[in-house]
Amino acid sequence: MHVVATAGHVDHGKSTLVRALTGMEPDRLEEERRRGLTIELGYAWTALPSGERVAFVDVPGHERFLGTMLAGVGPVPAVMFVVAADEGWMPQSEEHLAALRTLGVRHGLLAVTRADLADPAPALKDARDRLAEAGLGPAEALAVSGRTGEGLDGLRAALDRLVAALPAPDPHAPVRLWIDRAFSVRGSGTVVTGTLPAGRVEAGDELELDGEPVRVRALESLKEHVESVTGVARVALNLRGRVAPERGRALVTPGAWTTTDLADVRVTMAAGARGPLPARLTAHIGSASVPCEVRSLGPEAARLRLARPLPLHLGDALLLRDPGRGHGEPRVLARATVLDVRPPELLRRGAARERARALADASADAVSLLRTHLLLREGELVAMGCPPGGRPVAAGWHADPDHWSALSARLPEVVRRYAADHPLEPGMPVEAARHELGLPDRRLVTALVRPPLAVADGRIGATGGVPTGTAGLPAPVARAVRTLLDDLARAPFQAPEAGRLAELGLGPRELAAAVRAGTLLRVADGVVLAPGADARAAALLARLPQPFTVSQARSALGTSRRVAVPLLEHLDRRGLTERVDEVRRRST
Repeated sequence: MHVVATAGHVDHGKSTLVRALTGMEPDRLEEERRRGLTIELGYAWTALPSGERVAFVDVPGHERFLGTMLAGVGPVPAVMFVVAADEGWMPQSEEHLAALRTLGVRHGLLAVTRADLADPAPALKDARDRLAEAGLGPAEALAVSGRTGEGLDGLRAALDRLVAALPAPDPHAPVRLWIDRAFSVRGSGTVVTGTLPAGRVEAGDELELDGEPVRVRALESLKEHVESVTGVARVALNLRGRVAPERGRALVTPGAWTTTDLADVRVTMAAGARGPLPARLTAHIGSASVPCEVRSLGPEAARLRLARPLPLHLGDALLLRDPGRGHGEPRVLARATVLDVRPPELLRRGAARERARALADASADAVSLLRTHLLLREGELVAMGCPPGGRPVAAGWHADPDHWSALSARLPEVVRRYAADHPLEPGMPVEAARHELGLPDRRLVTALVRPPLAVADGRIGATGGVPTGTAGLPAPVARAVRTLLDDLARAPFQAPEAGRLAELGLGPRELAAAVRAGTLLRVADGVVLAPGADARAAALLARLPQPFTVSQARSALGTSRRVAVPLLEHLDRRGLTERVDEVRRRST
């Protein structure tokens, strides 16, 4: 299926032409038929000579309903521009063309209607020139009459050629279906309609509407029940969910879009419009029409704060309109191309100018996004419409290459400073490094570690892990530990008393550092021995008659009960001894 929207001045025969092509009545409201004026969007469809089916979105031409016209044209890839031969180019013709140009519509054809009432040649030439100037250059131009049928066969053939030239939409693209009608059907519940520009929707799919899950119970396309539909297509979806859909809302693939009320954009002024932009405008995208505040950042850059969040991707085009302008003044003012859907705060003096310079070089891709945000998860990039091309640096995180290189260069200096400030610690905690580098995930820190640094026990230190001996200790602590080890060499199981430890300057922090460095063995609080003392004690105890008591162990080791009891408990934990009963143990 293909979808084509109409455009043109009020009462130039758009609905009459659609009726003649399809045999269907596109004006669906009684008031529309009574007044002969399209007020709401109308829909009709037909088969072309090739067998391809085309659906028409018939839009109102009256200036008061420009917003409704944009709701119909927004999601549609091609347009049939209509000009009446007896009236020629008119004000709403110009405004519709300005809107199409600003939206970036580049595929269409020209139908000059009422060829039975006036010579169509002047209107054909004038309109063709205007469309060419607006970027619809190769558009075919035909004279027709919806009343007599003159030229309709040629128009159908031209429509065939138009739809054959349209770019093929991506069937695997994430769904964003802008709702243009919502209503209830007895026995079925909520039904919405819209134009699906790309992607695929199937019965049973779960989509999101304003962040809430909804399920597609059933779907129709051109009044036919179908199990699935691929864009571009006109669809009606029967939904199940706790939502109240309305025009301008969008059904989206979960996780595939960034819903935001703040966006940085590149501004391209519409033909005939002059800047600067007013501070309050209406932004149009798809069928959405949302008031917004405009903060100018530079000549071609602005920040939009939307009255409600919209699901956006980088590269999306919003049309900025001033509905309050007087008759004859251009109301379509600019195209706003989305460059960031999570823009940074502008807090410092001059931040807006810096941001404008950054946006001047920005593009709608992951590389540009990472220059601003430095680090983003893969899912965030996908939801912004910019799937990353390269591999993540760690755990699904992608980084700006220059920023990642700078972090790699900073880490050794950060670790060195930490070691100088905390000489008793064996290395810098990974969490402390994360905080110092301003990183959002500990896994990014470990991914930055390169020799001669290494990670051991949650700390970053020299390659090889935790240092051994006294070399890793500050000189005063190392001297005290060597003196203590000399004492223990003479009496291996005579753990020093608190007074001796204080005399040597070995407080809790120093002892903890020595234990981490592997130069002392901690048996219990305040009880330290030389490394390997537990293995030597186990060997001595194995020579005793089994089982043995604490008193027998104390005598064999030549130590006090203060040391013997925690030492035996330590040996139990290591599996070198085991309890037989309340008072006896045996070697294992």
